Amino acid sequence: MSQLKIVEALNQALDQKMAKNEKILLIGEDIGYLGGVFRVCKGLIQKYGKERVYETPLTEQGIIGSALGLSVNGFKPICEIQFDGFIWTGFDHIINNVARLRTRSRGRFTCPMVIRVPFGGGIHALEHHSESMEAIFAHTPGVRVVIPSDPYTAKGLLCAAIDSEDPVIFLEPKRAYRSIKQEVPEKVYKIELDKARVLREGKDLTIISYGAMMHETKKALSEYIQTRAIDFELIDLISLSPIDYETVINSAKKTGRVVIINEENPFCGLAAEMAARITEDCFEQLQRPVVRVTGFDTIIPLLKTEYNYLPSLKKIKAGFNQALN
Repeated sequence: MSQLKIVEALNQALDQKMAKNEKILLIGEDIGYLGGVFRVCKGLIQKYGKERVYETPLTEQGIIGSALGLSVNGFKPICEIQFDGFIWTGFDHIINNVARLRTRSRGRFTCPMVIRVPFGGGIHALEHHSESMEAIFAHTPGVRVVIPSDPYTAKGLLCAAIDSEDPVIFLEPKRAYRSIKQEVPEKVYKIELDKARVLREGKDLTIISYGAMMHETKKALSEYIQTRAIDFELIDLISLSPIDYETVINSAKKTGRVVIINEENPFCGLAAEMAARITEDCFEQLQRPVVRVTGFDTIIPLLKTEYNYLPSLKKIKAGFNQALN
């Protein structure tokens, strides 16, 4: 076991999988000698060379389009999109080709590829550098969408995504890249791509979150339970498409109260979709309406007011009160 940060766990996963499979290629901007903006690919070009760690021009459409062609022809490309908001120029390929190829070809072709995307706010970046666009990709049939919240999950989830026969949108919470350390096994291991993790079992309140917001949720809980004793159940969603509704629904039926916490804008978001499904399946067991704690229906603001947009500890604790009172 080693104490690793998320960036280090991801780097280790890439290194170990590339060592075992020469068909794995990395494609992205500045991922070579710089190692990428967040240094997830640090040192890999020195080990595997320019033919396997390929630096591209500034063209997300070209990155994803090239990876699509490579994956159809037997390679396993792993794309790095520099920042979340840059992915939109490659969205055409994702929604029209990557997500549809298996259906379009009646199963004759697949494109097993991974698209890694740093996402979310909280690091004082500029516009197009702090997007929470997970609901758009989760709404797209034909791609998996996963988000780790800690180093252990990051490595196991990336290893599983690389082995998957499906295209995977792998969203990385940039706010948590270096904020926590955790013991991570040195060997290769995998975490199921479509399974949520119950981090704590309880009977009073179901709390669901993912990514960087999981850490804010834990901080809010640690403060909240100092003033009010609650037996809460905490779920790290991990997979946003497909959602592990078996775990979510079973928990909601047990506790009768649910709070969902994420930083995306709420309209047509993941929290809204989960709230609707929980209400449909658990109407008779719910003691209170499902509570959503999210960002706002605005573009995420620049750094001076960024933290007014993101769910604060105060706002999260108010969500707990709303569900319990």
